[in-house]
Amino acid sequence: MRKKKIAGLFNLLCLVVVVFCTVSTQPALAAKYRRISLEDYIDKMKAGWIGQMAGVGWGGPTEFKWKGEIIPEDKMPQWKPEMINQFGQDDIYVEMTFLRSLELYGLDVSIRQAGIDFANSGYALWHANRAGRDLLRSGIAPPDSGHPNFNKHADDIDYQIEADYAGLISPGLPNVAIELGETFGRLMNYGDGLYGGQFVGGMYAEAFFEKDMIRIIQAGLACVPKKTQFAECIRDVLAWHKKNPDDWKKTWQLIGEKYQDNPEYRRFSCDKGDFNIDAKINAAYIIMGLLYGESDPDKTIIISTRCGQDSDCNPSNAGGVLFTTIGFKNLPERFTSALNPEGKFSHTPYNFPMLVEVSTKLVRQAVVKAGGRIEKDSKGGEVFVIPVAEPRPGKAEQCWEPGPIANSRFTEAEMEQITAVTGRDMSKAIEKFAPGWKIQKCGSEMDPGLYADLNGRKNVLLTHPLNRETGCVLTKKVAIPAGKETVLHMTVGHHPQGDWILIVRADGAEELEYTIAADSAQDGWLEVEVDLSHLTGKEVKLELVNQPNGWAYEAAYWQRIELVTK
Repeated sequence: MRKKKIAGLFNLLCLVVVVFCTVSTQPALAAKYRRISLEDYIDKMKAGWIGQMAGVGWGGPTEFKWKGEIIPEDKMPQWKPEMINQFGQDDIYVEMTFLRSLELYGLDVSIRQAGIDFANSGYALWHANRAGRDLLRSGIAPPDSGHPNFNKHADDIDYQIEADYAGLISPGLPNVAIELGETFGRLMNYGDGLYGGQFVGGMYAEAFFEKDMIRIIQAGLACVPKKTQFAECIRDVLAWHKKNPDDWKKTWQLIGEKYQDNPEYRRFSCDKGDFNIDAKINAAYIIMGLLYGESDPDKTIIISTRCGQDSDCNPSNAGGVLFTTIGFKNLPERFTSALNPEGKFSHTPYNFPMLVEVSTKLVRQAVVKAGGRIEKDSKGGEVFVIPVAEPRPGKAEQCWEPGPIANSRFTEAEMEQITAVTGRDMSKAIEKFAPGWKIQKCGSEMDPGLYADLNGRKNVLLTHPLNRETGCVLTKKVAIPAGKETVLHMTVGHHPQGDWILIVRADGAEELEYTIAADSAQDGWLEVEVDLSHLTGKEVKLELVNQPNGWAYEAAYWQRIELVTK
């Protein structure tokens, strides 16, 4: 009997111990945190932006010149420190539109507001970005602007190119990066096209705390639904690297056989030939640099570039992830010595210091939003206390088997906010440049406005067509004096890489149509005269039209508009 009592007490004691351990360890598991000082965060975040600029600058001259083939070693450009100043690169400044929305409206910005802001962007776009923006401007609101029923480029690389910002403001916070993809990535992408950006964001988030590239890639992979071709592609490259750790060209060949040549893995490619802008294969080329680059900046960027296809975007993503692990103060001087801190990223309010500032502002919001906190260390420095959380990817979707559309449309009030449709307000600029004239249907691209200096001339008005079919119109009602010679004098110019059609109308009747281009405008400028003497004694409505001509740098430069009567 005594032995039974002792055994019973022993069992009861064991049960109490088990219960105590279970209860006491659960809060510990729930309270797992990572810590990074503000100083270290800024150092790594700055390096991430620099890595993007280095990758796109170095690979830029090769973009889509080698499709389905490895770029020969002797065709790889030589790095020069001044290549870091990539302020006019769409592979970088597009994502700053998203940063600006976040800066203005916070991390909880609605997808509809994000869509309005993207619709109002003023830069040239291609593929999923352009299709998405065109849909937004037509009134189709997100997420339908990225849905494959409307957007035939939804599996393209676009959000993958632009997702670096999401990880750079989400250190150790993969779910913040995923959520940002659900807001901004769905403006133009769906399925694998969306997952590519969430994968990139997840890698950056991990790169603040991890240096091992396989673990960083696995962290990005955990942000993607498992049963998707995108996830399959990343798993394949990891497996092929394991089998061929010293032969990146062999792995490149295996990638090509499956993700370039097999039509089952290009079911929603916008082009079925050698050209391949699908997110999957280009993501494979990103991690080729990370896996085979051995954490060396030059080798990482060079391998990602030499894989071909979108060979400036891919090394930009790879360079950004790697440089984040290294930190700005540890980067080789050749990547930082020529940086121009005052250079402004085109179509944005940001230079490099401002970019760092806004990223720092947003990361504070991200940490708190995710349940973390900001503490002070013993020296008074700020420390981000970041909760560890398993990534929660969205549901699996594929462009060739899409889910239902949302039937999402902008309201009339929202459409009024899309000035790219209604036309940018240029009233102040035109009143200062040419009093009495008005501007209608001026698009937002190429930053319209009055410039003190432009293309070698002073006091220049820049306009842009509203869209591919609709020109920007300058109008004024004028009285043509009776019995006198009246001539409309104009000095007009064009962007060095573009042209446009100048149309002059009087009461709807065409008086002139002339292409303003390099072969017609000496040194970019042209003096134009239109004789209006046949309208003597009449009051007429003059229209000067900046008509698009092929949709490449369609801005009109106006340096003089004057009616001269003799």
